[in-house]
Amino acid sequence: MTITTATELWRMSALELAEAIRTKQASSQEVIEAHLRRIEAVNPVVNAVTVVLGEEAMEAAEAADLQVAAGGGLPSLHGVPFTVKENIDLAGAPSTLGLSALANSYPACDAPIVERMRAAGGIPIGHTNCPTLTVRWHTDSELWGATLNPWDPSRTAGASSGGEAAALATGMSPLGLGNDGLGSLRWPAQCCGVAALKPTLGRIPHATTIEPLDAAIGVQLTGVEGPMARRISDLRAAFDVLAGPTWHDPWTVPAPLRGPQLARPIRMALVVDPEGGGTADQVQEGVRRAAAALAEAGYSVEEIEPPSINLAAKILLDMLNTPDIRALWQLMSSLLPADTQRFFSSFYEVAGDPDPVTTLQSFVSRQSLLRAWGEFQETYPLIVAPIYTDIPFEAGTDLEDGRVAETINGMRMAMAVNALGLPAVAVPVGIANGLPQVVQVIGPRYREDQCLDAAQAIEEQAGIFTPIDPRSPEETPT
Repeated sequence: MTITTATELWRMSALELAEAIRTKQASSQEVIEAHLRRIEAVNPVVNAVTVVLGEEAMEAAEAADLQVAAGGGLPSLHGVPFTVKENIDLAGAPSTLGLSALANSYPACDAPIVERMRAAGGIPIGHTNCPTLTVRWHTDSELWGATLNPWDPSRTAGASSGGEAAALATGMSPLGLGNDGLGSLRWPAQCCGVAALKPTLGRIPHATTIEPLDAAIGVQLTGVEGPMARRISDLRAAFDVLAGPTWHDPWTVPAPLRGPQLARPIRMALVVDPEGGGTADQVQEGVRRAAAALAEAGYSVEEIEPPSINLAAKILLDMLNTPDIRALWQLMSSLLPADTQRFFSSFYEVAGDPDPVTTLQSFVSRQSLLRAWGEFQETYPLIVAPIYTDIPFEAGTDLEDGRVAETINGMRMAMAVNALGLPAVAVPVGIANGLPQVVQVIGPRYREDQCLDAAQAIEEQAGIFTPIDPRSPEETPT
């Protein structure tokens, strides 16, 4: 392969770029410059990248090229750019969470996942947008404004990792870091047509130097850090880099990255309309398309549901509706913009008044459901299902009367996965009516490898979305 233009560079995957740099088909400086130029050209349209670390990135690329010239072994992502969601600590850039009050909150050091990406040779080129405090399902922050969906600017780009998803979809970055507590990796992946890995609780570390250092227990049990990309192979490479224990995060465990082979054919549960709560036709079509791809790849697919999906989603609401979380929201209320306050009010109206007995029972019920899903996954290790059961809603309408309740219902399968701390991979399967179709593959705890294998099989059948240009609406990715 001969690389001749900067356009070819920003269209490439992270592993392709690493190979090009390693084999001297392109320099890291050329790769970084191509992505910085792409940001300059496209970001004014979609508003996905909030802070650009151009000078620092070019200096790191120059050092990376010197290492290539010196010969010897190179790490897996040597010289490859990546972007980082605004609520993940990145040395040299403030961890603002989109909030004006945190505009100058510079972290003392990188988050563990950023540190690990750098150790693998990756070069951070910028922060990406998220909603204020990362609490909405639409990316619109007090500091940076709204991120637009590059497929259809009238639709949401998702949240809370919406800036990351839009940056990847448009070629501003080949690889990104985000997080997921209520579907925040998988929902923007659905909206923007990219891939994402939500890992098992305890698989990839989370830590910050910005107060509060430790979240409430419900948040600790449901939120995780994870990679986003356009290719499943890039997710796998990032997973290998990011996973593993550290004292910074006491939840992390030294579980093996790959488990024993499952009996063949691997049985896959197909969930088209979780608990009959309503799922849009084109979302159902995407799930069935994924199932057909898996069947073609040799999986045994059966339409059957894991137990108590709605109850699992409700347990997540209860774990996030504790008196201490409610008190913190009230304490911070004066610092929050009106739209964030409105979201909190609507969210807790759905969740109901905090009740200590209900809260405590939710953690007990979680344990019971984990056993029930564990038993189910003895027979059906993998589950293919919708992420959000409808198409992306119109941008900015997430705060309209009744929409928060509707979104919670539509996100029921994603929220169940968060409540139970299970791994899931979001993978694109097609395009319908001008919008991406993306499904999630859910696995047993610590079996990200099986989720990635199944997602890879889907990708091989469905094809890969190339970066799209929001300045040229007539351009249709393949």
